[in-house]
Amino acid sequence: MLVIVVLLNMVPGDPATALLGPMATPEYAQRFIAEMGLDQPIYVRLWKFFSQVAVGNLGTDVISGRSVNAIVWNALPHTFALALASMGLACLIGIPAGVYGAVHKGSIGDTLMAMVSVVFVSVPSFILGIFLLIVFSVMLNWLPVLGVSDNATLGDHLVRMILPTVALALGWIGLIARLVRTSMLEALGQNYVRTARAYGLRENMIHYKYALKNAVIPTLAIIGMGIGRLLGGAVLIEIIFARQGLGSVLYDALQARNFSVLQGSVFVVVVIFVVVNLLTELSYSFFDPRIRYNRR
Repeated sequence: MLVIVVLLNMVPGDPATALLGPMATPEYAQRFIAEMGLDQPIYVRLWKFFSQVAVGNLGTDVISGRSVNAIVWNALPHTFALALASMGLACLIGIPAGVYGAVHKGSIGDTLMAMVSVVFVSVPSFILGIFLLIVFSVMLNWLPVLGVSDNATLGDHLVRMILPTVALALGWIGLIARLVRTSMLEALGQNYVRTARAYGLRENMIHYKYALKNAVIPTLAIIGMGIGRLLGGAVLIEIIFARQGLGSVLYDALQARNFSVLQGSVFVVVVIFVVVNLLTELSYSFFDPRIRYNRR
């Protein structure tokens, strides 16, 4: 996090140039920079930022005067909902697809799934977003193009989340399907699976209750990292679909060289990423009883 904040403070340009424009006099621009504290050394600005963070204050937007806490927390639910919906859709489709590919190894369906997975993983999410936008919004006119206003209904929010959710989820569907397939093939060759078959258990029970429970552990690690990556990937998607989320906040702050909002937003994303990965690590013992976190 310290490295990220240092890099943000080394971004060329300043809010005075971005806001006042080239017509502003040097004296006025210099006074504007001094009022915002941008003339201070980086280590002084870092100390002030982390001192504020220690008491739960992300700072103040030097341009609008609003609290960075309010800006981030107003935008975060939109981005978090998009990331969770995308990962939920990816798991809902990717896990059964991976199980199917492992159970029907070498079949036509398995081959098609492998080919589609490679395409989904290879194409960036923002390219998929533009493609979906052109096809379903512009050409077919099935779904709305832009984001929603503050007074939109729940139905409007859900409808306008379809395309960005699918755009973010497609790559993760392919990745999760391939990972689950590989893990399932390994699990299906274990002794406990052969023992379950010898006892006459149904194949579906063997696949989903026994084999998948062990095969899903590597997938959990990917899902945990995926939530953090989806928060980052949502930046371009939210810009493409004009969503009022954290991505738009970061983009606008970067354009305006608004370092206070940039620092606060990135800090929140990093904290969420760390917490999600910690929860993912703790969930391993639920799926595999052999994993324990006891003190020795």
